[in-house]
Amino acid sequence: MGAVLAAVLAASLAGCSSTGGKRAEERAAQAAEGRSAVNTPRWTFAMVTHSGDGDTFWDIVQKGAKQAADKDNINFLYSHSDEGQQQAELVQTAIDKKVDGLIVSLAKPDSMKTVVAKAVKAGIPVITVNSGSAESKAFGALTHIGQDESIAGEAVGDELNTRKRKKVLCVLHEQGNVGHEQRCAGAKKTFGGTMQNLYVDGTNMPDVQASIEAKLDSDKSIDAVVTLGAPFAAAAVKAKKTAGSEAEIDTFDLNASVATGLKDKNLGFAVDQQPYLQGYEAVDLLWLYRYNQNVLGGGLPVLTGPQVITRDDADALAEYTNRGTR
Repeated sequence: MGAVLAAVLAASLAGCSSTGGKRAEERAAQAAEGRSAVNTPRWTFAMVTHSGDGDTFWDIVQKGAKQAADKDNINFLYSHSDEGQQQAELVQTAIDKKVDGLIVSLAKPDSMKTVVAKAVKAGIPVITVNSGSAESKAFGALTHIGQDESIAGEAVGDELNTRKRKKVLCVLHEQGNVGHEQRCAGAKKTFGGTMQNLYVDGTNMPDVQASIEAKLDSDKSIDAVVTLGAPFAAAAVKAKKTAGSEAEIDTFDLNASVATGLKDKNLGFAVDQQPYLQGYEAVDLLWLYRYNQNVLGGGLPVLTGPQVITRDDADALAEYTNRGTR
């Protein structure tokens, strides 16, 4: 009798497992083909970020957001401006369209506070992403998804200590971005050597390279340069070579070029905050809130980083960086 019961239970469980696995596979296939995996209403979610033109980091965020939107039957709208007032105006446009959910970055929170409050007052659920973890809750957002920039900076300082660096240049490519200031300040907090900030015009890559080159050329004691975005790491590598410097180039964020640089030893390490995950989870959490009133974080940010990536990790991540999702 016991043997028969065990066999029946085993068959039942196998059937459930088989059915659940098959459904999961079907949902994955639907999402991969851009088809919805749910039958909820076709809500419209808008994402408005502080990205400048041509910023590959935000391309990765968008890939995650769009894949989640396909899966969740969401009409996804994206807009951006690296000027705080213009970003706020784009948020107002989304409010005027009566979107069903809003995702915003708060790199320049003073410019965004009033318009985010308008969205919340209009009954639009808001999730902040990437920048603004400190302001997110006070502004009325459901949660924040990203890395704590101060903690990420502290991780960089620790890694620089491990590598026995003594004098570091921290390159800020967007003035007024509070997250960038927090990164360099966090690194300076834990770093045992001396650290100097260098402000550059991130919209002008030749200027970025020339500014870094001038500093490296005038001060040969600089033994590390930390850039705050993957595209700027390449400019720093070129500046190092032209200046004849021995400084190690390290960077925040990861892409295919950075992964190659790590593998080729042109870069020392990178700090990954998983932008694909930020976009994907922002859309998915808004859908969960609309569908089931779910909220993650319990009032605290949902962290996607930092993860220190070195040459040892580059090969394992190459497949994902090459397809543009890491």
